[in-house]
Amino acid sequence: MATQFQFVIRSGPNTGKVYPLESPEIIIGREASNGVAINDGEVSRKHAKLVLHGSAYVIQDLGSTNGTFVNGRRITGTQVLNPGDTVSFGESIVLVYGTAADANATVISSAQAPRTVAPVRRPAPVPAPAPPPVYAPVRAPAYSGQVPAGPIPVATAPDKKKFPIWLIIVIALFVLVCTCLGFFVIIDQLNLWCKVLPFLVPLLGGTCG
Repeated sequence: MATQFQFVIRSGPNTGKVYPLESPEIIIGREASNGVAINDGEVSRKHAKLVLHGSAYVIQDLGSTNGTFVNGRRITGTQVLNPGDTVSFGESIVLVYGTAADANATVISSAQAPRTVAPVRRPAPVPAPAPPPVYAPVRAPAYSGQVPAGPIPVATAPDKKKFPIWLIIVIALFVLVCTCLGFFVIIDQLNLWCKVLPFLVPLLGGTCG
């Protein structure tokens, strides 16, 4: 039976996704052109490399930022992979390395299996089923570590209109002058200069009795 190797994502983006390993040399990284492309911020563009040696793959880190781990241990050189090994990139991306049966074996076994003919039974009349309810499609949540394809637009709050400082100063001076003039007019009308502001009477040429 011919076998092939594969990676299955245990944790990270697209959990459960299978990556068949069919080339003698495979690059693992964030770029979409890689043989094993994992779109996550903890994965470098060219993170690691798989090379087929005999009947097993050998993995090598390509100087990635967050490192490559096999069964929890960070590798510094090359490491032969065995079925059942876990390969981690960073802290949250975990893949399981293993073998899968060749698809041709399944086809041959199904062709050789004897067929049994079931007796034909006339089905009983079944009432027409009610139309299924229509649900609105639900968008799957994006993986937290996934890298967006482009910059996300940020809404900017409209600028608040501000009064110019010179206008505020002019209004304050106008109010102050009007207040002072009104104060002096009231004192003059009531003849309260000697009682309220006696020190100003000699300066204005008057006297207080």
